[in-house]
Amino acid sequence: MESLQIRRWNEIPPVKEFSCRIEKSNVPAVISGCVRLWKAFSKWDVSNGGLDYLQVPILNMGKDEKVQLECLREDIETPAFLEGKTLASVNLWMNNDRTRSSTHYDPHHNLLCLISGCKQVTMWPPSATPFLYPFPLYGEASNHCAVPLENPDFRIYPRAKNFDEYSQKVILHAGDALFIPEGWFHQVDSESLTIAVNFWWGSDMISGMLEHMDSYYLRRILKRLTDKEMDRMLCISTDTADRKVISSYGQSTHENSDLDMNHQTASSKGRNPEKSFMMNELEPLALQSLHELVSLVHDCVKPEGNSSADPSVIREENEVMKIVYTNLFDLKEDPIANFIWTLEPHTFQSVFLTMAHNFPRTLEAFLLHALSPVGSEVLTKKFEQLDQMIATNEQVQFYQKFYNVFDDQFSAMDTILSRKELFACQMQLAETRSQNPSGLGFESHRLRDICLVNSYVNPFVSVV
Repeated sequence: MESLQIRRWNEIPPVKEFSCRIEKSNVPAVISGCVRLWKAFSKWDVSNGGLDYLQVPILNMGKDEKVQLECLREDIETPAFLEGKTLASVNLWMNNDRTRSSTHYDPHHNLLCLISGCKQVTMWPPSATPFLYPFPLYGEASNHCAVPLENPDFRIYPRAKNFDEYSQKVILHAGDALFIPEGWFHQVDSESLTIAVNFWWGSDMISGMLEHMDSYYLRRILKRLTDKEMDRMLCISTDTADRKVISSYGQSTHENSDLDMNHQTASSKGRNPEKSFMMNELEPLALQSLHELVSLVHDCVKPEGNSSADPSVIREENEVMKIVYTNLFDLKEDPIANFIWTLEPHTFQSVFLTMAHNFPRTLEAFLLHALSPVGSEVLTKKFEQLDQMIATNEQVQFYQKFYNVFDDQFSAMDTILSRKELFACQMQLAETRSQNPSGLGFESHRLRDICLVNSYVNPFVSVV
């Protein structure tokens, strides 16, 4: 929030400084004394007969329709730093009693110039949108906040509890101007008898965005929001103190299980035994982690009522798999993903290389049957962390050993990517809910479509 703090300028900025340091930052700014040299500053002063000067007929019969306040145009000046801007409109705002505007944002940049009286303006950045519950996008008031901020009902608007954390307030006195960037929610409280003029103009960003680029930028924006939601879901403080302690560092209790029978024959294709990670070479922590991961996979994926099932049957008869997850997108409820998330990159590398050599069927079961959407996101995050810490030749060796376990390596990669896409889609839906709670139609159908596709490769995805 520090970079979004409102700044006050005690001097009127030159054109270049306004464009580069104020407008492009898209952060509000108060410009003191901006309108003191206008004729309106003295002529419209309510304490000096300004209201009499401003009287205009409400109805003017018999004359052509015209802009009723055109006669006041010469009393105001377009600030020099708006030179070159294409103004959308110039508006006069007057009130004769205390007033409060609705909370809303404008699709234009706004320069609010106070000529007489005093105003307090409360502002929220566009990132606070989820807490302000704007009306549906295609409604008549889509740029207005649906929450009565004076007395919000948190049962109906639970996220509104946080709206105050994002707000900033400024007091404007006669002669001041406030730059309100497009997209910033604002609420204006006016004292009795205030007069103001505002200028609206289109931002360079939106005016320079050609229509054929709309879809591209929408996808970029959606990806940024989705990435933030995914990171939020994964950045959970995981308590490793409750990890299961394995008392023996000798033979794994699952080393001779059905998943890994005859693994020396099944997994030796394309391997270089001299570079394999042997269990007796592992550090105690890595060995403990390996044992626990193997145990978690076996607890999660096993044939019901048939402990001696052939590994090939386990790979093919998905309907007999025992899957224990209750939420495929929640890190806290996925024991395998949660565990992998706690591994340091080098421990992660050692564990999976050793698993590929000693427990290839368990690794295969992990990826094809026990890897949930959130688990896929965690796995690829760990791949990225590892890539940043090891040399290219080590990367090649790691991925060769990891994927050589699978008869169809490309199918294994596709499995990871499809479940990663499912996780991303769920995060898109979650982000859409927060940004626009009543506009879920397209995203809901999109999520359902992806669920249907993934249900063919992911036996434990249910479509609802």
